[in-house]
Amino acid sequence: MAQGRGILLLLCMLVLYSVSEMAHAKTYMVGGEFGWNYTVNMTTWPNGKSFRTGDILVFYYITYDNVVIVDEAGYNSCRAPKGSITYRSGNDHIALARGPNYFICTNQDHCSLNGMKIAVNAI
Repeated sequence: MAQGRGILLLLCMLVLYSVSEMAHAKTYMVGGEFGWNYTVNMTTWPNGKSFRTGDILVFYYITYDNVVIVDEAGYNSCRAPKGSITYRSGNDHIALARGPNYFICTNQDHCSLNGMKIAVNAI
């Protein structure tokens, strides 16, 4: 009986911890007032912002573009590896994973010529 209560207490503590972590998440509009846009060099967007695991990035853009989650090599080459997650809604909300997070646009040369890519690190 006591062991069951201990497990129940542990589960309750884990739930409270996860809820408290979510309560601290912030939401950021990528690109600020311009949104996710190929006419603005996105590589400068984070501007020293600090990000935490679970923070939400909102990518607002015309549906001509997209948002693709890539690894560092994909970010550097502006190429999405096979199987990369691609968003196309024009209003995507993406939670940051712990560590480096890389995003590019794969439409035409928006990434390579216009800098439509961002890299953020979540702690």
